[in-house]
Amino acid sequence: MAKMQVYDPALCCSTGVCGAEVDPTLVRFAADLEWLGKQGGEVRRYNLAQEPTAFALNALVRHTLQQEGTDCLPLILVGGEIVSRGRYPARNEMAEWSGIVAAPESSTVEATPKEQANDRAAAPASGAGDARNAPAFVALDRSPRPRGRSSDCC
Repeated sequence: MAKMQVYDPALCCSTGVCGAEVDPTLVRFAADLEWLGKQGGEVRRYNLAQEPTAFALNALVRHTLQQEGTDCLPLILVGGEIVSRGRYPARNEMAEWSGIVAAPESSTVEATPKEQANDRAAAPASGAGDARNAPAFVALDRSPRPRGRSSDCC
């Protein structure tokens, strides 16, 4: 099984799944990475805001950033080769790259906000109280955080 490296754009924490406005894509991706790890996949994730040295030390990542800028992030490497850039891949793609045979689809988030907006725009007009056109929300954990954290977003 090949090692997967994820080079994330600058996020407020290691997963980006924190703060008041959580990106559902990051929630899905974090769940998919957790699933991949449970299947025996080896994944290492780097955050540009917290580990810029990791970006600078990898010649391929450094070169790609110099050529394309941060639009190439997230950059996904498997076995030292780029397999994805500029988007968070689906679970089945990561399973395939890692040599895992069965990859049930992630059920954490069904669609990104952009996909939801596109779906609403394409849907026929309906009554204002129609629940199908209501925006999707992600529940936030409001439990007290342990003391000693340097950031109040996580």
